[in-house]
Amino acid sequence: MADAPPPLIFDRALVATRLDRAWARADRNAGADFLLARAAEELADRLALVKRDFAFALDVGTPGPHAAAALAARSGGGATARLAPTFLSAGSGPFARAVGDLERLPLAAHSVDLVVSLYALHQVNDLPGALIQMRRALKPDGLLIAALAGGDTLSELRQSLTIAESDVTGGASPRIAPFADVRALGGLLQRAGFALPVVDLDTTVVRYADIGALMRDLRAFGAANALHLRSRRPLRRAVLKRAAEVYAERFADPDGRLPARFETIWLSGWAPHESQPKPLKPGSAAMRLADALKSDDRNA
Repeated sequence: MADAPPPLIFDRALVATRLDRAWARADRNAGADFLLARAAEELADRLALVKRDFAFALDVGTPGPHAAAALAARSGGGATARLAPTFLSAGSGPFARAVGDLERLPLAAHSVDLVVSLYALHQVNDLPGALIQMRRALKPDGLLIAALAGGDTLSELRQSLTIAESDVTGGASPRIAPFADVRALGGLLQRAGFALPVVDLDTTVVRYADIGALMRDLRAFGAANALHLRSRRPLRRAVLKRAAEVYAERFADPDGRLPARFETIWLSGWAPHESQPKPLKPGSAAMRLADALKSDDRNA
């Protein structure tokens, strides 16, 4: 029996359209890419801790050239390429560029030494499938590093919009996408065939003058609602006004500014290789656990 297709959560064509629109206005939206810029700096720091060179590094799906620029600037040389989600977001720099979909990677098996992706994987319909494709593209002992939005991202805005729409219209439609839970992603890496998986969480809180400023930043970043089941009707002014009131009542700081939480989940894993550490086989320990746990009063 054929596997069932993944659920249709995101309108991928709309994701691309909104990214193109955002990057077409990038000169007027300076600073809205602060999350990407911060993640690219973190990526460079993480790569600096990996004591090996990568002959061919590929940025996959990052909605801007930030990751590719960090890869091109890394020590040790090597070629860098970027698979961009849209033409306008491809950017420019000392790296090759192509446009392709993160859900259908046009990559040969065992063709890449390092794959990175920043703020893209949380908007794919088949995350396990995307991870499997990345692992297949890596050469043995190749490395994946990715960052995606985590579960509590924009939780204040999500709650405010839900309460406001329910108050004004008597019901609520999905306005903010569901984000991955950090506890589940380690298992997904293992299911995708990665060895030595590591998952960690970074939280950034940004303060805004009002809810409008936050929503303008999200649009400028190309991160407006792209859910397949989203309401096709514009958000009513009465709902937005009520959402601003709820946000201020429930979440405002003492000075009146509104905090917005952004969780970044970092993933890393290696394509399997015989040189990597292996877990010990059951029963191969040199000491029994019971003996190791015996106490010695002299050292108490």
